[in-house]
Amino acid sequence: MNILGISGSLRQASFNTTLLHAAQEVAPAGMNITIHRLHALPLFDQDVEEQGDPASVVALKDAIAGADGLLLACPEYNGGISGVLKNAIDWASRAGRSRQVAALVGKTVCIMGASPGMTGTVRAQDQLRQVLRRAGARTEPQGEVLVFQAHTKIIEGRLVDERTRDALGRHLQGFAERLAATA
Repeated sequence: MNILGISGSLRQASFNTTLLHAAQEVAPAGMNITIHRLHALPLFDQDVEEQGDPASVVALKDAIAGADGLLLACPEYNGGISGVLKNAIDWASRAGRSRQVAALVGKTVCIMGASPGMTGTVRAQDQLRQVLRRAGARTEPQGEVLVFQAHTKIIEGRLVDERTRDALGRHLQGFAERLAATA
């Protein structure tokens, strides 16, 4: 089972990128999580798209299309999803010139997020589900991983809180079961 992990944060010491690395460590047997970085992705521009998707956009769309499912680590910025993540969804929600169907259409997505705040990323995750559904992705209800006070659970680039690691492992197991049921 090949899963594409995407962090909505570009920050070097991102809590959400760290959460993806922890997911790689606690993933159930048979689940391989590959992390795709968004640093080279340009801002969505239909004028650019009409000239042909840039290489970084093609790489993102190919990675999404080739994955069995997506694992999105969603930060919360000002009560919503980050511009970086929204931009990636905007590109992946469009077929472009070289595809008949957008890469996100029908793709099953699992969402998680980490924040120093008290509510984790609950508002951003709700907003992300709405945007993904509009783009044609499947975000059927599943338990949430809301890592609140992330600065106390992620130390020196590692998720050290065992309860959170266990919850993440259970969340990924549930995701694997949903993917297997829909295959």
